[in-house]
Amino acid sequence: MAQEEELEELYGKISSVIYTNEENGWTVLRLDTMDGGLVTVVGTLPSAYPGEELHVFGEWTTHPNHGRQFRGEYAERSLPRTKEAIYSYLAGRAVKGIGPATAALIVDRFGEKTLDVLESEPERLTEIRGINPAKAEKISRDFRRQAGLRRLMEFLCSHDIKPLLAVRLYRFYGEEAMAVVSENPYIIAAPHIGGSFAEADHLAFELGGRADDPRRVRAAVVFELRHNAGNGHCFIPTDKLAAATAQFIGVAPEDAAEGVASLAANGIVVRTTLAGRDVSYLARLYEAETRVAERLVKMASERVPEADTSALLAGLERSRGMEYAPRQREAVALAANSRVMALTGGPGTGKTTSLRAILAVYDALGISALLTAPTGRAAKRMGSVTGREASTIHRLLGAAYSPDGEDVVFAKDSDDRLDCGAVVLDECSMVDITLMDALLEAMPDDARLILVGDADQLPSVGPGRVFGDILKSGVIPAVRLTEIFRQAHESRIVSYAHEINRGEHPRLNENRGDFFFLRRADAARTAETVAELCSARLPGKMGIPVQDIQVLTPTRRGETGTKALNKRLQAVLNPPAEGKNEKIFGEFTFREGDRVMQIRNNYDMIWQRPVPGGVPEHGSGVYNGDCGYIIGIDAENQCVTVDFDGRVAQIGFDGLVDLEHAWAVTVHKSQGSEYRAVVLALGDAPPRLMTRGVLYTAVTRARELLIAVGDEAAAHGMIDNHVQSRRYSGLRIRLREAAGK
Repeated sequence: MAQEEELEELYGKISSVIYTNEENGWTVLRLDTMDGGLVTVVGTLPSAYPGEELHVFGEWTTHPNHGRQFRGEYAERSLPRTKEAIYSYLAGRAVKGIGPATAALIVDRFGEKTLDVLESEPERLTEIRGINPAKAEKISRDFRRQAGLRRLMEFLCSHDIKPLLAVRLYRFYGEEAMAVVSENPYIIAAPHIGGSFAEADHLAFELGGRADDPRRVRAAVVFELRHNAGNGHCFIPTDKLAAATAQFIGVAPEDAAEGVASLAANGIVVRTTLAGRDVSYLARLYEAETRVAERLVKMASERVPEADTSALLAGLERSRGMEYAPRQREAVALAANSRVMALTGGPGTGKTTSLRAILAVYDALGISALLTAPTGRAAKRMGSVTGREASTIHRLLGAAYSPDGEDVVFAKDSDDRLDCGAVVLDECSMVDITLMDALLEAMPDDARLILVGDADQLPSVGPGRVFGDILKSGVIPAVRLTEIFRQAHESRIVSYAHEINRGEHPRLNENRGDFFFLRRADAARTAETVAELCSARLPGKMGIPVQDIQVLTPTRRGETGTKALNKRLQAVLNPPAEGKNEKIFGEFTFREGDRVMQIRNNYDMIWQRPVPGGVPEHGSGVYNGDCGYIIGIDAENQCVTVDFDGRVAQIGFDGLVDLEHAWAVTVHKSQGSEYRAVVLALGDAPPRLMTRGVLYTAVTRARELLIAVGDEAAAHGMIDNHVQSRRYSGLRIRLREAAGK
């Protein structure tokens, strides 16, 4: 970087913005300089719009393709002051709800006072034809928001912090965001903001922080615990936590230990003894784990009125023309005569048949059941196979943000419980300890709980190994289905899944039935074949429409990772076309017709479900893993409209940070979903992702067809790699202790 005394200066008005990377604020613009020249300026200038006045400090450079340009190191910006500049600013869609025509009317009416009116006297906007009081207030609110967000972005960018974080900070803290982050820079590393500790630490030092600042040490301890919770751990042994923190931020171990002790004294961290070892939890995870153990053991110990299911099952067998297997009969009897039970088994072992029988018996006994699952796709599939309504856990419990925006709260809890006699939870392996805690708290004291899942699936993304710990504890009544039924035996998807789970190598060269393996020697050929399958071979030769095909891959990186595959698949499945709107966001282009996935829970997002001939249904909440299609992009109102499987939501451009393409998704993200056809890309990936559990999960996502593409050795290597990462979870121990074992 050039020294400040060597920097040159340019002053002028922004004529046009050629490109903006909204992830890091990098911008290319054209500047009308004071001497009448038109100059290309590049640099970090987030939320720049035509008409703004710019005082840029930097140096002249020569780009090999674009020629001479001014590279700005930093800039002083001010809003436009002349009528012409204000019109350019508003016509450039700097303010949501104002396009060129409306901008002309507003500026013609208020002249150089236009921006003052927008900020302080929005009621005067109603003097403009077509602007009612509600729209006037909305325009003013967005202008004030844009101004505050821009100031926050400039503040962060001046300290080399990516402006993307400003969007999240402003979303949660509004006009207080600047004060919040200035007072506590480490808020950037909080989960709801999503920055790294390194970014927060950098900002803290920029603002005068010290290496041995106790606040820094405490923030590092909390970050270590949160980071490890994101990797599935409920707690960390205290000595390991102190050592890891000390190494992480370069302080003495005793300083880190003091930070842990201080947090424990303040109740942010809970230190306790587990299996004779000193361990540390985030308080919320400790409370969740202990409550879940206590509640489940209490439920398991309580008796219910005994029901004879033999006659009921016999009637079901006659009406359905079938015969239940012994383990299925055992599962139904257990569900009828227990407050809590677990049902597990691999594909083709009859979990769905057992579940239908349990629900039929509950109907006969007058027990009302609510059906729920962790994800929208899992809930939809559960509803489809049972013929009953099912919802996600978040929607069932009424999830929302807490007033401070930092935590999740649920409308249904111990003060306002669910109205039911039983809860049936499917895909239980995906449920983490905090969600299980919330569900149990909302259940009536006398309600039953049926936990259904595949114990061999990947564990939850969040902290804990809830379903695995419940099964291994031996405390909760459980039935494991092992018999593969005749119809399932005919499926090579099912038979191969069980072979993989046993550590056997399937005969991949037998390309027939519903499982095919296409050998490709390198990643480039693998990616090319995946794109060809999705765009031509499966739709054209097998009649499987694109919307029924899902590409899965173990990794996000590399030529066979989601990032590269999504760009390739977008190019062949949804190419640019005249009249098809697009929005460039960071390094991605979102286009009408794109398949997308929400990657962060948004409990406040409003959606509506069209009802033919009736009033649309309304609701709120779009959750991590929800998939849909972009059906509209509105540049004037700066929003994208996404159809999430019938729920239509409008997402502001700043919300695109929580949206990504979903032509290809990771195997972890596919959990709980089932697709008509799966194309599995197998290439290079870190060993921790190339495991038996990942391959087993991928194979079991396919309902009718699975085509694996890649190196056969990679598939065999995954089967042989059965190393299961250890999770620090105390639920199994707590269950046994609570049960006196």
